[in-house]
Amino acid sequence: MARRVVTLVDCRVAGISGDMFLGALIDLGADSEKVADAVESLKDHIEGCRRVEIDIRDVVRGGFRAKKVDFRAEMEKPEMKGIDLIRVVEEAAADLGLREEAKRFASKTVRTLVSAEAKLHGTTVREVHLHEAGMFDTPAEIVGSAVALEGLGLFDGKFYSTPVAVGGGAFKFSHGIVSSPAPATLEILRSKGFPMVGGPVESELATPTGVSILVNLVDEAVSFYPPIKPRAVGYGAGAKDFAGVPNVLRIVVGEPLDYGLLRDEVAVIETNIDDVTGEVVGHVIEKILREGARDVSILPAFMKKGRPGHIVKVIADLDDAERLSRILMEETGSLGVRVYPCGRRILLRRSIPVEVEVGGVKATVSVKVAKDSRGRVVQVKPEYEDAKRLSEETGLPLREILRLAEEKARRTLR
Repeated sequence: MARRVVTLVDCRVAGISGDMFLGALIDLGADSEKVADAVESLKDHIEGCRRVEIDIRDVVRGGFRAKKVDFRAEMEKPEMKGIDLIRVVEEAAADLGLREEAKRFASKTVRTLVSAEAKLHGTTVREVHLHEAGMFDTPAEIVGSAVALEGLGLFDGKFYSTPVAVGGGAFKFSHGIVSSPAPATLEILRSKGFPMVGGPVESELATPTGVSILVNLVDEAVSFYPPIKPRAVGYGAGAKDFAGVPNVLRIVVGEPLDYGLLRDEVAVIETNIDDVTGEVVGHVIEKILREGARDVSILPAFMKKGRPGHIVKVIADLDDAERLSRILMEETGSLGVRVYPCGRRILLRRSIPVEVEVGGVKATVSVKVAKDSRGRVVQVKPEYEDAKRLSEETGLPLREILRLAEEKARRTLR
């Protein structure tokens, strides 16, 4: 893989499990023999483990081919304590001679998993007894993934992920019947602030091991794919075959498309109004901006039955969307708003002070300078309020003040 690499984990539909993740990496081109050797080496670190097998094969899920990975192990004790699981993973990663990034990933992943289990059971990492998470599959998935990621050179790049689908309904495990997501899965996502979505099937889609891998790899969770040139796509299969929903994890690897722009995500809030006065509309604009919106625009529109009205469109930070939606409804009387995430491409902006002399009057005008990610100046724009004040003081036309401030700023930036 190229050094400038972007990896996107697409788990929005089928969620993620450790075996699905490893299967997708092998499908991307990871050396399956090295992965198998690493998994088999685990028996040297697990007391009473006599025989280990790994099965890698192509299967079809929802009409799509994908790699399925299964493990079988003969163990005297099918489960283990949290501290033992940590020891097994960290010792195996060290003995395999993995790079520091791979060893760190394996260690952080297993510790995230065990810490979540310990918190849920009200005990310590040393004392917590693992059931499903303590089976052979867990260290095999973590160590196998570390080997595969290193072999593909993906630790050198940036990781993105969609919000993870967690399924729905209820399922039975060692502690009884619980709703999906499993308690450990939910705790891991909560502790890392990682976004999730319910559905699209009534089944467990995201496992504790899968989300532990995810939260310790991903640099940024996104609603939309980042701008990349895709080079390889890997598909990892889950155990179940759902009707109408391919149970497949997709991992896309590519090169970043550098247009010299920064990426940003905002919320767009919209509502239609047709029964408010112009004064109220003006008040709404002022208040929404004062409350932290990035921008507000009002578009004229014809509503049903030919009534004239307006579309109010607000751009806001994602964290402010709920609060600003409520304010918008309270101030306009609207019964509902539309809220959706929106990806933006923006220039890096900063304001610089520029001293302008007009008719013997010296004043400072703030000038907004926009640059691309390569540092090239793309836009220079004086602040309106500063230029307006100087225009009123000197009697010089506003347009002339703006021109003088821009010229001075451009000379300063050379």
